[in-house]
Amino acid sequence: MSRPAAAALILALLLPPLLPPPAAAAPDFAAMNIQRYEPPKPAPEFSLPDLAGRRVTLSELRGKVVLLFYWATW
Repeated sequence: MSRPAAAALILALLLPPLLPPPAAAAPDFAAMNIQRYEPPKPAPEFSLPDLAGRRVTLSELRGKVVLLFYWATW
């Protein structure tokens, strides 16, 4: 391989990582029938008894992680 060809090959291998990636086209969400994200709404105020029978309101738990289990015997 000649010296200019070797230099061109080295440049071809080293240059792409130095270049910024090509800009990607924005996805067409309307064509994909995807609905726009809506921010979450605050839960309505409610209260439930805890295991000791004491009423606990949702506002007492503000700022904490709350995990609700719904269970039914239909």
